Amino acid sequence: MARDLKYTRNIGIAAHIDAGKTTTTERILFYTGKSHKIGEVHEGAATMDWMEQEAERGITITSAATTCEWNFPTEQGKPVADTHGYHFNIIDTPGHVDFTVEVNRSLRVLDGLVFLFSAVDGVEPQSETNWRLADNYKVPRMGFVNKMDRQGSNFLAVCQQVKDMLKSNAVPLVLPIGDEADFKGVVDLIKNQAIVWHDETQGATFDIIPVPEDMVADVKKYRQQLIEEVAAYDENLLEKFMEDEDSITEDEINNALRSATIDMAIIPMLCGSSFKNKGVQFMLDAVCKFLPSPLDKEAIEGTDPDTEEPISRKPSVSEPFSALAFKIATDPYVGRLAFFRAYSGRLDAGSYVFNSRSGNKERISRIYQMHANKQNPIEYIEAGDIGAAVGFKDIKTGDTLCDEKHPIVLESMVFPDPVIGIAVEPKTKADVDKMGMALAKLAEEDPTFTVRTDHASGQTIISGMGELHLDIIVDRLRREFKVEVNQGEPQVEYKEAFTRQAEHREVYKKQSGGRGKFGDIVFKIGPADEVDGKVPMGLQFINEVKGGNVPKEYIPAVEKGFKEAMKEGPLAGYEVDSLKVTLLDGSFHPVDSDALSFELAAKLGYKESAKAAGAVILEPIMKLEVLTPEENMGDIVGDLNRRRGQVNNMDDRAGSKVIKASVPLSEMFGYVTTLRTLSSGRATSTMEFSHYAETPSNISEEVIKKAKGNA
Repeated sequence: MARDLKYTRNIGIAAHIDAGKTTTTERILFYTGKSHKIGEVHEGAATMDWMEQEAERGITITSAATTCEWNFPTEQGKPVADTHGYHFNIIDTPGHVDFTVEVNRSLRVLDGLVFLFSAVDGVEPQSETNWRLADNYKVPRMGFVNKMDRQGSNFLAVCQQVKDMLKSNAVPLVLPIGDEADFKGVVDLIKNQAIVWHDETQGATFDIIPVPEDMVADVKKYRQQLIEEVAAYDENLLEKFMEDEDSITEDEINNALRSATIDMAIIPMLCGSSFKNKGVQFMLDAVCKFLPSPLDKEAIEGTDPDTEEPISRKPSVSEPFSALAFKIATDPYVGRLAFFRAYSGRLDAGSYVFNSRSGNKERISRIYQMHANKQNPIEYIEAGDIGAAVGFKDIKTGDTLCDEKHPIVLESMVFPDPVIGIAVEPKTKADVDKMGMALAKLAEEDPTFTVRTDHASGQTIISGMGELHLDIIVDRLRREFKVEVNQGEPQVEYKEAFTRQAEHREVYKKQSGGRGKFGDIVFKIGPADEVDGKVPMGLQFINEVKGGNVPKEYIPAVEKGFKEAMKEGPLAGYEVDSLKVTLLDGSFHPVDSDALSFELAAKLGYKESAKAAGAVILEPIMKLEVLTPEENMGDIVGDLNRRRGQVNNMDDRAGSKVIKASVPLSEMFGYVTTLRTLSSGRATSTMEFSHYAETPSNISEEVIKKAKGNA
């Protein structure tokens, strides 16, 4: 029987590291009857953290998907007469900055997001990063302030931080009853009643009681604020509000709040303590009430691969099939699993699907509904659902899968470039082939992990988003693929860039008995032009040759030469991200000229013109945030200055000082150890990639010298 899409919710759980995402997901699985025992992260028993490395370290590394059913509405834990079974697809995402890719790709295919904040720490650096990603993909979200039982918890202060720091209209829908160790329930501001959970049933049952007397004034104040925000969004309610605010019904508030949440005009804020089993069911009810179903997005936009015209697909089974592959995983039992979100139509197991990137037809042998690392086979998947399929020969993250007769290309995903690399070599002869295959599989799974061979030294360099990222990769090589490797010191992934325009003539001539080689080009080379305020990646190539001085058939060879040359910068062999080349003139020889001559002329010209075009080395700059007691602040700032850091901001948070700074990655290896020493282990730091910037000349010289020394 086909499910009514109105009752489907595709949601993600996202937050800074350690805000309680996995714990919350475990509670959801328990309350929805998906698991009969709550798995705890600190015991290494969480269902969603199924990788060995996740259980050991108590962190989430890979986003895990699951499905469950939730009956709503309920009263006192019992379904009411017109209850609907809501179908949830939930993705639990990592909080660590090195695995932001997992959040990025999950947000691309989700309809809504439950954003967790710690009631003690509030908005943390990774919260800001994930919030920006959610803004990019326009994902409606609601806030859940977790850890209300902890000392120093403050729900309303966190709501204020979400307003100020994330520039969002955070509106509390509840007020906590009791705080810290005495936290026992919430007041529902919409219903104007209180809920107190029973500890003995692990929070599965609760009492509905009148608002406690000492809270009546606060409840009135915040309820009025809530109604004002809702009325400001909905004009019809505004008139009612002006006449008599008490005449606005509960349903009217809910309907307007739902529209405002989907429109991202209001962020509903709830609170609870997942670890103490409080507030999770209330949050699930709110997901049903306020977050969008697949039907709330009218249609997904794409382009026709043949005509480049924009086309759309409605979330309906009667439309042609379209889906986006958002994650590739290697499973030891079923092989390569492609996770995908179906936007329209229906796909049956055993049928064919068209990949619009590769242009190939692929047979889907089996379709699964996922529950962490367990696959439950299903016969078909329909619009609005998330599943995984087996049987692909060629598939990459971001591929569009569609009906061959009605092709469409959906917008893919953009991933950040790796910033740190290490050299790896197999320990034994037997590991040589195994390592190549294992690295290829891991690179296929993770778009922010790349493998390359250093031409100068012949070493295999693996690059990723941080030291932890590469640490996990090497650990997976050992455990999953049984490949033992030796690893070198971490090294920074520099880039190169041209800073000014220069004109250059390059004549490539070779005479060696018989037919020679000849290619002559005059070109301007320099930084790429901005498009819509951003510099596009790749080569901007403009052909301005007049009168056939360079024959038309050789122009693509010139372009190819520059494109190939960009893979290795002229100074130290690091990649050049963007470049503009204008071909002005040239000449050819009727016998000796061919495409290869012009391609080689372009490659040589690129190197020769580097000095005139102001080639520079760029280094990755990291955004660092340090949370420290006040007495250690001077030492920490002094240390950052020594590391070429630039302090941008100093703030207070939860009784500690927050230092925000920009620091080059090359200066940050082993920083955590230094920070522990400086603060007697009391300070903590988080770091994420910010941008690339020009390297000071003394550092550039060292980088170039080192690159030439390896050559």
